[in-house]
Amino acid sequence: MSVSIGIDIGGTKIAGGLVDAEGRLVEQARRDTPAQDAEAIITGTVDLIRELAEKARVHGDETPKVGVACAGYIDREGATVLFAPNIAWRHEPLRAQLQEATGHDVVIENDANAAGYGEFRYGGGKNVDDMVMITLGTGVGGGIVLGGEVFRGSHGVGAEIGHMRVVPHGHLCGCGNRGCFEMYASGSALVRDARALVDEGTPQGKRLRELCDGKPENLKGVHVTQAAQEGDEAAVALLAEIGRWLGEGAASLAAILDPQVFVIGGGLAEAGDLVLEPARVAFAEELTGGGHRPAARFCVATLGNDAGVIGAAALAREGRA
Repeated sequence: MSVSIGIDIGGTKIAGGLVDAEGRLVEQARRDTPAQDAEAIITGTVDLIRELAEKARVHGDETPKVGVACAGYIDREGATVLFAPNIAWRHEPLRAQLQEATGHDVVIENDANAAGYGEFRYGGGKNVDDMVMITLGTGVGGGIVLGGEVFRGSHGVGAEIGHMRVVPHGHLCGCGNRGCFEMYASGSALVRDARALVDEGTPQGKRLRELCDGKPENLKGVHVTQAAQEGDEAAVALLAEIGRWLGEGAASLAAILDPQVFVIGGGLAEAGDLVLEPARVAFAEELTGGGHRPAARFCVATLGNDAGVIGAAALAREGRA
């Protein structure tokens, strides 16, 4: 059986797996690594590739290709990590290092691009040609596939959806700019606004105060989703506000990219229609030429936390273009 190796380097762990031609994970493995230790991350990745290569031989594949996804700017050739915000990598020749250490063909990809491609090939974006994935987590990530190909931009650092400016002089973002999309449509934005509501001490925040024992700093996004699913009006409104921002941002993206589908992933996607229905309404209201053109649909990502591993493996198998 032909398999390829997918690796997803995160802040605290490296996840890996063997992925077959149908996008199925047939083997999985992981390593825990400190994000501050760049050398340990490379060592852990090499160990994981070797372990999975041994398992590939059991499945009858002696020379599996390797795809590695990591957060950061990756050059267009898929060879060098130009900048990684959470790892001390600056112009790191990661592909050459991993190929020399393992003897396998390796490609490097941005983690959001890899996850987006996984959803495009095997998940929520399957059977379309043009797709935008928007990941609503601590921040907002994204992956764009146009005409069946991952969009990276001329230098490989495109598709940074979370840093599209949506509010001039708005909230300060971690990137240093103000008013970025992720400051309004992310899990962090949800928690910020929910904690402010709890801190006000108004009756509207009663259920949220109960869930965090009256301590705003203990309130998490899952508490807001729980309260909303119980019917708490304040929590429903908080999630609807996230959905509104998502829909408005998607409308701006659609004006430029015109995708067939927006695939929504990340922790906030678990709120389902509490976020997606307000997003659909806002999208329809803000879409340029709405009512006179086909409009993209919204769906929830289906691959979960495995999307990066599956997408990286698929890119390696198919030859990263």
